[in-house]
Amino acid sequence: MHVFSNARFSMDLPPGHRFPMPKYQLLRDRVEAECPQLAVTEAPPATEGELALAHTPDYIGAVLQGTLSAAAQREIGFPWSERMVARSLRSVGATIAAARAALAVPGGGVALHLAGGTHHAYADKGSGYCVFNDVVVAARLMQAEVFRHRRQGLQVWVIDLDVHQGNGTAAILRDDRSVFTLSLHGARNFPFRKEASDLDVALPDGCGDEEYLHALDLALDELAHRFEPGVVIYLAGADP
Repeated sequence: MHVFSNARFSMDLPPGHRFPMPKYQLLRDRVEAECPQLAVTEAPPATEGELALAHTPDYIGAVLQGTLSAAAQREIGFPWSERMVARSLRSVGATIAAARAALAVPGGGVALHLAGGTHHAYADKGSGYCVFNDVVVAARLMQAEVFRHRRQGLQVWVIDLDVHQGNGTAAILRDDRSVFTLSLHGARNFPFRKEASDLDVALPDGCGDEEYLHALDLALDELAHRFEPGVVIYLAGADP
C-alpha cells in the first residue's frame, strides 16, 4: 500500500497559533515506527492546471503570487508565506498521488495521504486552515485521466467523517452528479453556516461510538442505493 506525506513542508506559525502543525510529522514518525512495511514517500506539488479543476484562476493567482488580502488570510487562518504555498501545493499533490496509486492497482487498491482532507476550501477562497481543496482536485483529475485512457466516465464517492462539515467540497460539487458527497459531522461545530452535501448527517455533541457507527451504517446504506463508484475518497479527519 502506498502512503504519502508532506510533513517536511511545514510552516513556521506565530507563537500561540492554535493550529497543531507538528501533528503531521508526529503521525509520519508513528506510522514509520509501527508499520515498517509501509514506505512513506513524498509526492510532487500540484500544478496550476490541476488546481484549476476546483479553483478560480484569480484565487489560484492570489495564493501563488502572495496577493491575498488580509481578510482572506484571516479566513484561511494562516499568514501568507512561501512555505504556506509550498505546503498547500504538496498537500494537494499527495492526494492526487494517492488516488493515482489506488486506481493503478488492478481490481482496485488503497492508498493513503497522511495530511489531506482540506475540505473547507471553496472555489474562490480558502477557509478553516484549508487553502486548496485536495478532494475536489483529485476527484476531477482522476475522472479526466480515466476518461482519457478508458473512454468511460468515473463516478466518485466522497465519504467525509471529519467532525467539521465538508462545506467547501459540498459547495464546489453542488451541481456535479458524478460525485456523491457524504458528510457526517457535529451539528453545532464549525462551520456554523453549513453547505448542502448530497447527504448530510448532523450529530449531537457528546455522540458516542454506538450512535455514531449506527448513523454511519445508515448513511453507507443510502450511498449503496445511488451508484457504484469507480473511486472512493475517504476523509478520516483529524478531529473526530
